[in-house]
Amino acid sequence: MKRIGLLSDTHSFLDPKIIKYFADVDEIWHAGDIGSIEVLDELRKFKPTKAVFGNIDDATIRTETTEFLSFIVEDRKVLMTHIAGKPGKYSRPLYERLQHENPDILVCGHSHILLVQNDKIHNMLWINPGACGIKGFHQVKTIVKFEIEGARVQNMQVIEIGRRI
Repeated sequence: MKRIGLLSDTHSFLDPKIIKYFADVDEIWHAGDIGSIEVLDELRKFKPTKAVFGNIDDATIRTETTEFLSFIVEDRKVLMTHIAGKPGKYSRPLYERLQHENPDILVCGHSHILLVQNDKIHNMLWINPGACGIKGFHQVKTIVKFEIEGARVQNMQVIEIGRRI
């Protein structure tokens, strides 16, 4: 079993509460718009971290991350990217990837809108943790925790870590 802490859109701000909430996870996934290499470094010092770059990320972050990241956790294939569109209306680069990779779980960010739903078109779980930084239009900072055990995604928690202000 793997315990996952998922976040996105930090925009150079890592709320200290995230460290508390992710204390019991095995790894952290960051779905882009990291904002500064210091945020990525701090996460990596704390827990093993997988990350993709977002549209605001600079060349330094882009040299240490990729636009798409595919990996296996337990018995689930995961595809992570920052800009995905929305279920049924995918961004072009993502749509092309989906045709070849057939992930069980798609992780994305960008919209600042929390969304967890089954995508029946591609038979996958779509997870966007919302945004946990202080820049953007979201009102509440959110992160997500869950477990993957074998083929099961379980014990999903949406955590509100406070107002964006």
